[in-house]
Amino acid sequence: MVKNNFDQEQVIKGCIDNDRKSQELLYRRFFEPMVRMCRKHLQDDHRAIEVLNDGMLRVFQKISQFENKGSLEGWIRRIIYHAICNHYNSRSNYVKFLILEDHDAPIAGEADEQSQLDDLLNMIERLPKATSRVFKLHAIEGFKHAEIAKMLGISVGTSKWHLSQARMQMKTMIQQSEKMSDYGA
Repeated sequence: MVKNNFDQEQVIKGCIDNDRKSQELLYRRFFEPMVRMCRKHLQDDHRAIEVLNDGMLRVFQKISQFENKGSLEGWIRRIIYHAICNHYNSRSNYVKFLILEDHDAPIAGEADEQSQLDDLLNMIERLPKATSRVFKLHAIEGFKHAEIAKMLGISVGTSKWHLSQARMQMKTMIQQSEKMSDYGA
């Protein structure tokens, strides 16, 4: 992480003016923490870098909207988080089932968004290994059951069963999590 010689106001002004050196400074300054976040959620270096670059492009396009009301890193983190979500949404419509009707309330802030995404990813990791793998391939990566069956050497019916199990178990975990938060646990 390059912290030396980083004059935030000057770099932001340079980015607004579309100065490539300022953009490179900003990119290098926040590369490590942002790529770690992308890798944590995507678990594939190629996709993590791809999503990071998409997010940083968005940062450069919207840098004039940064109002110095919070940290620049937090503002960038929020944009990268949205790039990760956009990646998931563009890969598959099936992820939408995770957002149950009870979850239509607006999210309070970036910490809540990050926490909710972390919670969902932790729930996916708690699924049995084969069920988790089928879920990730289908709901996150967007593969069809026939493709998953061929990749994993299982039948299409088994792939569908694992996805069904994942949905039921995830729904149960989400409901338990809500009950715990309702009781302040």
